[in-house]
Amino acid sequence: MAAASVTASAHGARDHARAQEGTKVDTMPVLPASSWPAPPEGVVAEDIVWAETMAGGNYTHKVLARGTELRLTDLTGDACAHLLLFSADRPWERLNAADTVKVLWHAYLGEGHLLLSDQGRVLASVIEDTSGRHDCLTGTSTLARNTERYGDGTPQSASPAGRELFKLAALKNGLAPRDLPPSLSFFQGVRIAEDGSTEFTGSAGPGKAVTLRAEQDVTVLIANVPHPLDPRPEYTCTHLEVLAYRAGPTAPGDPLWDATPEGRRAFLNTAGHLTARGIA
Repeated sequence: MAAASVTASAHGARDHARAQEGTKVDTMPVLPASSWPAPPEGVVAEDIVWAETMAGGNYTHKVLARGTELRLTDLTGDACAHLLLFSADRPWERLNAADTVKVLWHAYLGEGHLLLSDQGRVLASVIEDTSGRHDCLTGTSTLARNTERYGDGTPQSASPAGRELFKLAALKNGLAPRDLPPSLSFFQGVRIAEDGSTEFTGSAGPGKAVTLRAEQDVTVLIANVPHPLDPRPEYTCTHLEVLAYRAGPTAPGDPLWDATPEGRRAFLNTAGHLTARGIA
C-alpha cells in the first residue's frame, strides 16, 4: 500500500524511480564497462567494452567490433549460454551451426573451432576453452517444450524458453523471428553415442570459461537458459558472466589461421570479403 501511494502520481513515480539510481544487484550490466573490478589477465580496464552478469532465464545482446574478444564464464556450474551471431550490418549472413560442424569435420565445440556463417566465412573463433562441455547439435529450448516440462515458457515466466528470449533480443536489433537460425550452446555438454542417440553430459563445473574472437563486426545474442536435454525436473540455470574487450582479429601467421585447410579457406573467404569492402 505504501509503495502504491508513493507512485500514485507522476511526480511520485519520478522521485521513486530516481531514488533507485546507484542501486546494485548481483545480475546487471556494468556501466561504464571499464569500471569492471577484475579485468582478465593482460587486459587493461579501458579496453573492456561489455561487462555483465546474467541471471538464469535472461538474455542479452551487443554489437561487437571485429577483433573484440568475448569471454563467457559459468560462475557456479549451471549456466548454459545459447549463442547466435549475425554479421552486424548484413544480418542475412548469420551463424550456420550445420556448416560449423560439417566444414570443419568436428561435431564438438572447443578451442580452435571456427564459428562459420552460411556463406563460408568466419564470424568468430574459439580461442580459449576450459570447459569442453558445449553443444552445436541440439539448439535451444522452445515455448512448447518448456510449457510441457515446466508449465510455462513465455519470456515473463519463471521458466522462459531460449527461443522466446532470442525473439526479444532479435527485435532489439531489427531482426524478426524468421531470422533466427539454430543456436550453439556453451557449458552444458552433449555427446553422440555409438547408436546415434544424444547423451547429455552436463557441466564441467564452476568457473569454466570460453573465449571467442570476433572475426567480423558481429551482432551477438545470448540466452542463458537450461539446455533442452537437461534431465532435471526443475528449471535450473545460474549466473553467466559476460566480458568483452578490444583485441585483434586472427591474421595470417596465427596458428589458428593455418590449423586446417578448411579453416584457412574460411579465413581467406573472410579476408577477401573484408578487403573488397575496404576493411584492412
